Amino acid sequence: MRILRIGTRGSMLAKWQAEFIRKRLFAAAGVEAEIVIIKTAGDKLQHIPLTQIGGKGVFIKELEEALLEETIDLAVHSVKDVPTDVPSRLMFPAVCRRDDVRDCLVGSTLANLRKGARVGTGSLRRQAQLLHLRPDLDIRDLRGNVDTRLRKVESGEYEAIVLSKAGLDRLGLSQRISEILSPEICLPAVGQGAIAVECRLKDAEAGDILAHLDDAESRTAIIAERALLSALQGGCQVPLGAWARIERGELLLEACVCSVDGVQYVKQRTTAPPDQAAQLGEYMARLLAEAGAQSILEEVSRQRG
Repeated sequence: MRILRIGTRGSMLAKWQAEFIRKRLFAAAGVEAEIVIIKTAGDKLQHIPLTQIGGKGVFIKELEEALLEETIDLAVHSVKDVPTDVPSRLMFPAVCRRDDVRDCLVGSTLANLRKGARVGTGSLRRQAQLLHLRPDLDIRDLRGNVDTRLRKVESGEYEAIVLSKAGLDRLGLSQRISEILSPEICLPAVGQGAIAVECRLKDAEAGDILAHLDDAESRTAIIAERALLSALQGGCQVPLGAWARIERGELLLEACVCSVDGVQYVKQRTTAPPDQAAQLGEYMARLLAEAGAQSILEEVSRQRG
């Protein structure tokens, strides 16, 4: 078996995720791998809000190009960064067991934030849901790697910032969390907390090895959430929260769409058998649309130009 080349972004979190996959490959299949750092557009343009650089695929395009050019064999991604359209010559044989899906606050709890407090996030979804609950907050765009963001709250530039709990857990920074936001307050991004590994469709050897890392329950949840995102034609930057999980043998999906200012808010919940994950996501898109989500998304699209 050849030594596999794992492509990843250069952030601390991305490198942690690539190293996690490298170790899992050896433990599960005795396969050696090396890590190759690739800079993506999302990393190069950290001073520009994601909404202005397109959002879709800005953290994975260069990795996919490297796969297609065969300079790497595998690419490790946070599922929430992966657009719903996957190139036809690539595939995802592994969706690893999902970690905590929740968002969290660093710097302050929600209840302790004063009126007009400055809160940092680069996510329209987080902004919209927080403003729905606390319309008085001054929510500002925040980009950069986890360590950069943490420094900005330490320096007082923001009174709190919103981050993924799974990301802080992976980096050993859980002690920095001021409050974990329940999904009742803030539904996660599609795919949040999950790591997936991509390879070439024609590379059967890599595909077979990666299958050892696949978690069926996590994959089922991700299929439902991504089918919803695809049906709503949403990229990474839409104010959509969604969380699918198996409870008592059924696949349960909760989702919300919220206007950027938090005023308009639509939330739905529905279930299906686990083998109907894609149909469940498509059905949820219809439920949300009928409840008014379509007009909210059209307005967001107009605002973002």
